Amino acid sequence: MSLSRVVLTSGRSLDLAELRLSSTYGGMPEHYPCKPVNDGRIQGLVRSAQRAFPAAPTHLVPPPRERPDQYTGAFGPVEVLPSVACVGVFHSTALAPGSDPLLHRSTLTVIWFQSTPRVPYDCDAEPTLRELAWEELASDNEL
Repeated sequence: MSLSRVVLTSGRSLDLAELRLSSTYGGMPEHYPCKPVNDGRIQGLVRSAQRAFPAAPTHLVPPPRERPDQYTGAFGPVEVLPSVACVGVFHSTALAPGSDPLLHRSTLTVIWFQSTPRVPYDCDAEPTLRELAWEELASDNEL
């Protein structure tokens, strides 16, 4: 049983098998949000996802980066990512035509950011998540 189902704009349905939510800036009180801090956070999430789910390809949905007119510190101007970092493992039907649906499925680990800690659902998921090019990014595997 999946946690949720997301429908892509292409019409393909994805089952969310696992979801990890974390605060984008949790545990980083000594730094202000800026490009180097954000790039490090993103790279850490990608590496962590690749280690945790080595059997599936990993895809980062490029996050929106807000640049409010605030103090510029030693590491550059303030740059803010959405407050919740998400890592999800999605499954769908196999990509290869003629694959046995009982034995094969496609899988992709996705990293994205969103403003609230909610589970993506159906057509109400983040627009950038719903626009995934599944056929290009996911890979088939045997159950």
